[in-house]
Amino acid sequence: MKWGTKYGPEYVNRLYGMVARHLRGPFKFVCLTDRSDGIRPEVQCLPIPDLALPEGTPERGWHKLTTFEADLHGLKGTALFLDLDVVIVDDITPFFEVPGEFLIIHDFKRQWRITGNSSVYRFELGAHADVLAKFRREQAVLRRQFRNEQEYLSDEMHKQGKLKYWQSGWCVSYKYHCLPLWPTSFWRDPFIPAGSKILIFHGTMNPPDALAGRSNGNWRHTRPAAWITEHWRE
Repeated sequence: MKWGTKYGPEYVNRLYGMVARHLRGPFKFVCLTDRSDGIRPEVQCLPIPDLALPEGTPERGWHKLTTFEADLHGLKGTALFLDLDVVIVDDITPFFEVPGEFLIIHDFKRQWRITGNSSVYRFELGAHADVLAKFRREQAVLRRQFRNEQEYLSDEMHKQGKLKYWQSGWCVSYKYHCLPLWPTSFWRDPFIPAGSKILIFHGTMNPPDALAGRSNGNWRHTRPAAWITEHWRE
């Protein structure tokens, strides 16, 4: 999903390239977007359904909830949602093989909470329209109760007994898991943890920052991760 101007079409194109290299079998790649210019032709670009957020509402990922439309442009089957700024480093076919109605990343830092990180989640298209309908119906209350879309989504799926997390180590945080501990981060390069499949970039750092060694105000010094170019490409 891509809205606004924060991410250019190169993010979509590189994500498609990574999926094509790391997913066995045929697939359909869809981008819900308000700007399709520059996106490669293999990607099916479709409009983002209207969430009807009040003007001036902090976005905080709420648009992602529209992936749960009862009829999302006629799309059918199993969907794996991927944030634009992830970096895929290994086979993601197992993400489609694990049983469960709804799977998401467990929170990286506070694992005593049920909250998931919605950079990578899997669901059946049209199966959870009630989650979206409830938000549209009660959004003023829910936006006060939950800080962002992934908190609401995790809570709702947990109440329904459908919340399940990816296997530990499949999705790792670049900030928490790929950067050497201080002070070794001054002479040791960032690394890909063994067994990881998708690197998640949350906060202020994105793949170009990791490649250049920019910490962007994060609490840990970082050297350039030259290996980003091996994976984050078309």
